[in-house]
Amino acid sequence: MVMIKKKVVGNQTYYYIEHSIREGSRIEKREKYIGKHVPKNIEEIKAEFLSEIYKEKWHPVFEKIKRNFSEETEAMPETAKEKETEIFSVRFTYDTQRIEGSKLTLRETADLLEKGVTPKEKPVEDVKEAEAHKSVFYMMLGHKKDLSLQTVLHWHHRIFEGTKKDIAGKIRQHQVAISGSIFLPPSPVEVYPLLREFFKWYDKNKNTIQPIEMAALVHLKFVAIHPFADGNGRLSRLMMNFILHRRGYPMLNIPYENRAGYYNALERSHIKMQDNIFVQWLFRRYAKEYRRYVK
Repeated sequence: MVMIKKKVVGNQTYYYIEHSIREGSRIEKREKYIGKHVPKNIEEIKAEFLSEIYKEKWHPVFEKIKRNFSEETEAMPETAKEKETEIFSVRFTYDTQRIEGSKLTLRETADLLEKGVTPKEKPVEDVKEAEAHKSVFYMMLGHKKDLSLQTVLHWHHRIFEGTKKDIAGKIRQHQVAISGSIFLPPSPVEVYPLLREFFKWYDKNKNTIQPIEMAALVHLKFVAIHPFADGNGRLSRLMMNFILHRRGYPMLNIPYENRAGYYNALERSHIKMQDNIFVQWLFRRYAKEYRRYVK
């Protein structure tokens, strides 16, 4: 947490913001002078200060992950690469679907997607959407163009065309709510303008913002717009991995077991309108997932 500190020197009062960082057993304090009075935009200053600290801490780690991942991948036989991708696709499909309420277990998902064995007494909708998600995942890996609204609509249509034809590939025309969250997505009339603004922002910043940070921001901003009646989380996670894959970083899966922290970070970012909350959560999650490339 960033704290405001006051220092009095003679008759003058000076204000600073301070943040403590734990490095193993050591705690390091960072501070920044903000003036003789607390600025009105202090929350923005705090967020930017925290962002600078996290960039300094994590960006070198992420570059090391990318470098070592790339070296490992280049040394692998093609069949081994294909197997690794297959394993990730199954786990990613299982977790992303499970987060959204699918009843399929990991074993059932694997048997379905790898062996074509349909699980008994499980919703047909879950089975079809799992198969469609894997198909779209591979479509995403082979997509040569960059992200666009047309691309996202196509991916959404392919996931839901076999289960929810009335919403497949269509921007919602009604108000929606997020189960278990106090965050209320934008009204229907706001969705298209927000999507245009989102893709304009993406095109402007895609080559300047660090890729993992961009992946986190794309996920956060898109799911906040919530343009579909269903599938917003799934599309956001696909978009996140599209960016990581396109820029040469290992893709990220968010396990169903970790959904509480994931949901909490998203909601806090949305409610407080502070992107850095979710970005920092994803930074930590990514570094933890790929710590083997840092050692």
